[in-house]
Amino acid sequence: MMTRLFLVLFTLTGSLLLASFTAQAKQQDATIYLAVGSALENTERNARDKDGTTLTPDDQKGDKKDVKITTKIRKALVNDKLLSVNAQNIKIITSNRIVTLRGVVENADENTKLEQIAKKTRSVLRVDNQLEIKAP
Repeated sequence: MMTRLFLVLFTLTGSLLLASFTAQAKQQDATIYLAVGSALENTERNARDKDGTTLTPDDQKGDKKDVKITTKIRKALVNDKLLSVNAQNIKIITSNRIVTLRGVVENADENTKLEQIAKKTRSVLRVDNQLEIKAP
């Protein structure tokens, strides 16, 4: 009888400890991701994108010319090994042959280089450079 009671208490204690550690880990994760001023905290940017005035990749329709332009620019970025990962992963939105570049780049040189790549791409009428330079 005593052994059975001990096993029940041991199991309950273990379950409570496990639940407690899981709750603490989730709380710590939220703290890391939501820390004001953190490089990971992008609430303002996300709010800006929700208002419908800023282009997002969803705004690119299935027009074959626009898709071809976006594909050419993306290939050029990915193939340029001198660009940072951030620069290679910017958003490229093409609508009516007007290219919008959005995202964060490491420095002004990358910003200029990405704009030039887009401008030199065949069939592009205009480039709207909305790139942001990463804060130091």
